[in-house]
Amino acid sequence: MKEKRSGRVLVADDEEGVRSFLAESLERDGHEVVAVADGAAALAAAREEPFDVVITDLKMPKVDGMSVVRTLRTEQPNVELVVLTAFGDVATAVEAMKLGVFDYLQKPVSSPAAVRELVKGALGRRDLLAVPADAPAARSTLTFGAPSMTPVVAALAKVAKSGATVLLQGESGTGKEVAARALHDTSPRADKPFVAINCAVLTEHLLESELFGHEKGAFTGAHAQRRGRIELADGGTFFLDEVGELKASLQAKLLRVLEEKSFERLGGSQLVEVDVRWVAATHRDLRAMVREGTFREDLYHRLAVFPIRLPPLRERREDIVPLARALVADLAQAAGRPPPRLDAALEERLREETWPGNVRELRNALERAMILADGDVLGSEHLWLEPTEAEAAAPGEARTDAGRSAAKGGSLADLERQTIESTLREVDGNRRAAAAKLGIGLRTLYDKLKKYGIR
Repeated sequence: MKEKRSGRVLVADDEEGVRSFLAESLERDGHEVVAVADGAAALAAAREEPFDVVITDLKMPKVDGMSVVRTLRTEQPNVELVVLTAFGDVATAVEAMKLGVFDYLQKPVSSPAAVRELVKGALGRRDLLAVPADAPAARSTLTFGAPSMTPVVAALAKVAKSGATVLLQGESGTGKEVAARALHDTSPRADKPFVAINCAVLTEHLLESELFGHEKGAFTGAHAQRRGRIELADGGTFFLDEVGELKASLQAKLLRVLEEKSFERLGGSQLVEVDVRWVAATHRDLRAMVREGTFREDLYHRLAVFPIRLPPLRERREDIVPLARALVADLAQAAGRPPPRLDAALEERLREETWPGNVRELRNALERAMILADGDVLGSEHLWLEPTEAEAAAPGEARTDAGRSAAKGGSLADLERQTIESTLREVDGNRRAAAAKLGIGLRTLYDKLKKYGIR
């Protein structure tokens, strides 16, 4: 069962009762909420700290809600917006939705469940684009010289020039999303949209709406027509990540689009024709799922026109150190600091590990090392790895010398929490300054504050 996705929510409304109701409803669902009384305060808060969702009233003193929407849509295009509107002002809310607002709530708001579901949907939409647009360091994983990567790189280069559907297979963290982006960037469609959707992060109903779009009135809350992700990818590449998670009903509808190159929006009868290049990815064994009857055989053959397997890091150890250096440079750039150097002992340790989480696990380990290191050199003493299943059963054991040292004086979590708390005291609670001093991104710091319950 998936963990419930929680996020940071900003609520802006000049009515104290509305602010309190929304904040209490969302906090009970595990969200971190900041509430302000006008549009000017909302913009100031959003510029100071990152938020996942902003809920704003349309009519407020100083700066109105439409101004908040327009400003944040320009300055922070990744934030999801929800507007509050009084009865009789729905037209303005619809206008706001044309600017990219996720949805609107009509006052008086009396259902905590409705509020929570709306924010859940907004967070799901935020998670849709699973492929980072700025992945130059990760993208280089496809060009390193391990023998196991030679046929992969050659196959990607060949198939990129065609319009064939590609199925990327491999363990989690092997770089399937990076390969999909590389396919698009080196294809004749490179100047057209690259649109991605992660089939595992949304409920079946919401995923269907995001794939195909919907007409006004198609379901409760469908206040206006919305084009789906497939339609937005017309002329370009559509990337279906975690395609093995698709439910049977959506498998059938997706098969029809692949075969007929057309579909109908939810609640509509007009055919929408599309020309997209399909790339799908999964860590599951789809052929085994076909034998089990959980994945359609006809859909599998439609997707696996050109299957490519991405090898795990344990099969390409020659790549681990060059990849680690690239990832450290990427992390340092994001943190606004010079990239630290990896010493010989650390590089040897990196080559020895099996990395069951592959590139993703390697990146996390390096980010932890950068937090623990005081200087500009990362050593083996800074490497803390997540325990294997066997080690997890014996929590007293540690996987590195640094881990053993930490275990004697407390856990890594204790050490990290203490480091964050002492850094915050040094900068008088300024979180942006603390993040810079720790050498991590502001978003990463907020995640750790929430993890450790630091206020």
